[in-house]
Amino acid sequence: QVQLAESGGGLVQPGGSLRLSCAASESIRNFNSMGWYRQAPGKQRELVGTISAGGDTNFADSVKGRFTISRSNAENTVYLQMNSLKPEDTAVYYCNAKKKDAWFRAVDYWGQGTQVTVSS
Repeated sequence: QVQLAESGGGLVQPGGSLRLSCAASESIRNFNSMGWYRQAPGKQRELVGTISAGGDTNFADSVKGRFTISRSNAENTVYLQMNSLKPEDTAVYYCNAKKKDAWFRAVDYWGQGTQVTVSS
């Protein structure tokens, strides 16, 4: 069973930075893509950004130019670097990984989430 463990969340002032980590229990080369989602209180979970197996990234418009995603195959870890944080970035951030099972069906795996709070 795939396990994803997020870390790095916390309280930060507006304009500050945080880096989230997502460590996988198996080689991240096994996944078609990995990414980050977030869910604020009273809102639906939304995509933050993704990184493909080839390293291509994609971001929500709300975070473009402020957030970056990178991956370390050697450490089986994906990172979300968040700069110029705003109060509206406050949410629980979830790591996601996607791959195909033995029957080529798409399967999603999720971490437990890490809280990010942006406040003065």
